[in-house]
Amino acid sequence: MRELIESIAKALVDHPDSVDVKEIEGAKTVVYEVKVGTGDMGKIVGKGGRTVNAIRTIVTAASMKQGKRGILEIVE
Repeated sequence: MRELIESIAKALVDHPDSVDVKEIEGAKTVVYEVKVGTGDMGKIVGKGGRTVNAIRTIVTAASMKQGKRGILEIVE
């Protein structure tokens, strides 16, 4: 899952080297923290948050197959 989020984020930003995805796993929940470069925050969020909501939908659907709840957070 972490690799999927990382590849999506790297495809969207101008500086793919600065993309970092951290996975924090709990008992029933997995939190994915995505950190991007300074100028790339808007590209991940998208217009009105559409892009980040689409990524969150993918994360939620893929996490349900594993029997866990997936949460995506964008970190500055």
